[in-house]
Amino acid sequence: MPLHRHFTQTEWEPKVGYCRALRAGQIIYLSGTAPIGDDGQTFAPNDAYAQACRCFDIIKKTLIAMDSGLHQVVRTRMYVTDISQWEAFGRAHQEYFGEHPPVTSMIEVKGLINSDMLIEVEAEAFVA
Repeated sequence: MPLHRHFTQTEWEPKVGYCRALRAGQIIYLSGTAPIGDDGQTFAPNDAYAQACRCFDIIKKTLIAMDSGLHQVVRTRMYVTDISQWEAFGRAHQEYFGEHPPVTSMIEVKGLINSDMLIEVEAEAFVA
């Protein structure tokens, strides 16, 4: 089975040694997606909803580049630094996936790579 890797040319991919997404057959695995703005800085510091939307926008763009879409996402994992903001994270998730809801988890973690990041999202898609 051929593997197709997708890179977004961020500074982190070569430093850490990963790709944004990898397609293996009918499954696309998306790396942890952090709320990074176009300027390379954390997008909307301290805004849980906006950061979640940014993560989902990056995921959507990546899936489109791999001939897929949000409707084919079957699983998401949201790693959040403040579970008390679950409603803001959940609202963004519902807005992006509400018509085709995947299974999901929201897990509180001690911290992310930048202290002003509130969420990082992993996703998996199934392409029939």
